[in-house]
Amino acid sequence: MTDPKTSTPFTRILVANRGEIALRVMRSAKALGYRTVAVYSSADADARHVQEADQAVCIGDPLPAQSYLRIEAIIEAARATGADAVHPGYGFLAENEDFARACRDAGLVFIGPSPEAIIAMGHKAGAKKIMMDADVPCIPGYQGEDQGSERLAQEAARVGFPVMIKATAGGGGRGMRLVRHAGEFAELLASAQSEARNAFGDPEVILERAILEPRHIEIQIFADRHGNAIHLGERDCSVQRRHQKVIEEAPSPVVSAELRERMGAVAVKAVKAIGYEGAGTLEFLLDREGNFFFMEMNTRLQVEHPVTEAITGLDLVALQLRVAAGEPLPLRQEDVRFDGHAIEVRLCAEDPDQGFMPQSGTMALWAPSQALRVEDSLRSGAEVPPYYDSMVAKLIAHGKSRDEARRRLLRGLEDSIALGFKTNQVFLARCLAHPVFAAGGATTAFIGQHQDELLQADAALGRQATVVAALLLAETGANAQLRHSERRLAHTLPLGQRFELNGQAVTAALTQEGPHRFAVVLEGEGHAVSLLGIEGQQAQVLLDGVRERVVFLRQGHTLYLHWRGHPFVVQDRTHAAAARQGADGGDGKVRASMNGRVVAVLVAEGDEVQAGQPIVTLEAMKMEHVHSAPVAGRVSLLAASVNDQVAAHRVLAEIEPGTNP
Repeated sequence: MTDPKTSTPFTRILVANRGEIALRVMRSAKALGYRTVAVYSSADADARHVQEADQAVCIGDPLPAQSYLRIEAIIEAARATGADAVHPGYGFLAENEDFARACRDAGLVFIGPSPEAIIAMGHKAGAKKIMMDADVPCIPGYQGEDQGSERLAQEAARVGFPVMIKATAGGGGRGMRLVRHAGEFAELLASAQSEARNAFGDPEVILERAILEPRHIEIQIFADRHGNAIHLGERDCSVQRRHQKVIEEAPSPVVSAELRERMGAVAVKAVKAIGYEGAGTLEFLLDREGNFFFMEMNTRLQVEHPVTEAITGLDLVALQLRVAAGEPLPLRQEDVRFDGHAIEVRLCAEDPDQGFMPQSGTMALWAPSQALRVEDSLRSGAEVPPYYDSMVAKLIAHGKSRDEARRRLLRGLEDSIALGFKTNQVFLARCLAHPVFAAGGATTAFIGQHQDELLQADAALGRQATVVAALLLAETGANAQLRHSERRLAHTLPLGQRFELNGQAVTAALTQEGPHRFAVVLEGEGHAVSLLGIEGQQAQVLLDGVRERVVFLRQGHTLYLHWRGHPFVVQDRTHAAAARQGADGGDGKVRASMNGRVVAVLVAEGDEVQAGQPIVTLEAMKMEHVHSAPVAGRVSLLAASVNDQVAAHRVLAEIEPGTNP
């Protein structure tokens, strides 16, 4: 029963976030009978979270990514709509003590911990000191106030290389750098501080001895204002790229019941010591000998919370709302039960074949597998802007065993349709299928150790997709020269086709052998392919005697395909002019590789530069990308300034070729 003295009831919740995060919170809030309010930037005016909320307020900013950081605008939006509670989601202001305090000062219930708890545990240096005072095992390092480069270099040498540089604020892997030897410390320190300053407004860092190839294990906790605290087991988040999580699962394949109990007890003790309230996660590194070390605490709900929900049967957002209203936790530690195994993958708008470069644009066709739990804010035809994190969806599978969950997720991922721009879909599937991951042996070094295998192209599959593309271009093109033709084979001449498949030029010769049946010759090799029927955006084809389904979407000269779990984009060049020259920068032009914001201009007009020298740094989807000079010479034009929003392929600078080596 709720104590009237500690009760903080509310009826209308403003969700201070966007996208799938906001939609996830709204779903549980609506189920409990609450009204919901969305806030949005100018770039998100047509977003799903705006459309599905009961009310919505624009808090736009000239820089859309900054809109969700405008504390005063969010508080004013709550006043304007009559909201009496605020849920911060995760990311943006979720771990910002100033925001939590501003909500409290405005008489709003903040659905999260107190500002004091956020300060205590949300700051890596402070949290580590609290843990050390509580005799929780911590990684040796430096978390002092002296942030001078010389002092930090001295402390790194004392700690011993390899050493990890970590921003004290924020999360998501930003502001983190692994330094393997002293010679690269200064450069990587400057890079980490710059990224931390841009991402969190705070360049402060801590240093820790790097534990190589550990498991990344986190403990989910919940606490209420009545002194109760429990843990909900662990999640294994070891599969990471650049310190950002890619795959998460619960429970961990390497954590025993005894180790779970010990780690959980440490986590509960820590949050009770500071009077914590709400959801939180303590993150640990687990070494090969089974020793665990505290890393940090996230004073919020985690992106990967669905896997915990899957194995416990609990709604963690609903628990947050009940605790924020002053209710005691509805269960004790002994009531927590774990059922089966759950795995989640993060679908990101990025190109794995180009160094995982962030992508943005129109999601032409989105049809996720109905066999999975899917958390997203996508829809066919929706724009994915370049201003935010690259994650666009989460796909989760639950099974009685780990391997059952893995198989279900792998099939569901391959069956999901995401066409319009490049994603890491195939990369994720290869991770799930890799024998090391299948055996439960993936550490934080997994992607780095196996990246070549995970990125290796399937040549046979690509050839089959090329044949299918040739068929569909002929059958769905604007002229469709061969469609419904009843001419006899003896009078049919081969038809030449030129197109690009995933950027690779293709020349094919098609000869019609009957209605919707063709012989296709590629590089001297023949294939038999037939179109058996089309229903909506699905085609049944017969390729070299095997009948299969292909999902396709034709938009002008562009044909999108989803074939055997792989997306393909086809550009019909049969009647197109030759491609423009200089697209690779051989003309001395430095072009934006993506939509993004200019965060640094590193040269001036008239400067002499060498090939490969950094010219401009762009920020897209919370990551920085350095653009370098394609040739040696003189900077004859600078067409970008700091804070400019630039479109992909825009010329940022021009280098007049010279004789520099």
